[in-house]
Amino acid sequence: MKQTPAVSVQDLVVRYGKGKTAVRALDGVSLTIEPGRVFGLLGPNGAGKTTLVKVLLGLVGGYEGRAELLGEPVGRALPRRRVGYLPEAHRLPGYLTAWQVLELFGMLCGRERAWLRQRIPGWLERVGMREAAHRKVKQYSKGMQQRLGLAQALVHEPEVVFLDEPTDGVDPIGRAAVREVIAELKRKGTTVFLNSHLLMEVEQMCDHVVILNRGRILREGSLEEMTRGAGAVRIDLGRDTADLAGKLAKCGQVTDSGPRHVDLIADEQGLGAAIDKLRAEGLAIRAITPRKLTLEQVFIDLVGAQAGSAPR
Repeated sequence: MKQTPAVSVQDLVVRYGKGKTAVRALDGVSLTIEPGRVFGLLGPNGAGKTTLVKVLLGLVGGYEGRAELLGEPVGRALPRRRVGYLPEAHRLPGYLTAWQVLELFGMLCGRERAWLRQRIPGWLERVGMREAAHRKVKQYSKGMQQRLGLAQALVHEPEVVFLDEPTDGVDPIGRAAVREVIAELKRKGTTVFLNSHLLMEVEQMCDHVVILNRGRILREGSLEEMTRGAGAVRIDLGRDTADLAGKLAKCGQVTDSGPRHVDLIADEQGLGAAIDKLRAEGLAIRAITPRKLTLEQVFIDLVGAQAGSAPR
């Protein structure tokens, strides 16, 4: 029996403004997120990421198309109780303690106080806030507030959680703890919708990624599909050679080079031209090895190519 998607969006259009000056923040976005996925939403500033999240949380109306959360139209009260949310610029009440924050937000999501009191200690421990449990939020550093914000998004044990820049302002130890929490959520079957500019973090945590720009999806797929570099190769040479990057600059995109190797992204014609160029220079080619791209390279290539195109 097929599971109900955690998130389903079809031909979603959101306009800001009216008439000729209207801007399409989302321009025909369609995507489906299956339960239990760790989903990464990537894009430059102004790509439409926040608008998409706000539509799914029922915070933006007046859209065209279809948007469903846990099998129901977005904005309904029942699915929203089954969702956790960590905004990028969240503001927790400074006069409350960490314990009080988790109790308050958990009750707002429909949990009983007795139920929460059994689980709050565990969440404080997971995000490294146990020792600060009874200090007021206004005394916390930015990283501590971020970790508490993550706990408040999860304390009621949601089925879907939206995390907007969850490691912003968090130190390396805290970032590792966040990654472990997300891995734990995945093991439990919780769907995680992650929005982040830290592409290395996304690469470590996500199993499915969408790159969004100008309100449109540029590419979508598993992490393996996204980073499988079509035309990306490493060429190893038999001896040291000066200025390999310069020699092959017209054959494709040189992403790295050294005295005995060059990493190149090129089509078949470009790769053939690179081989011919190296042979003409009297250089012995020891190996040509296909390689994976980093998510950052894929992102820069896609968004950079669109930046060079005419605006809509």
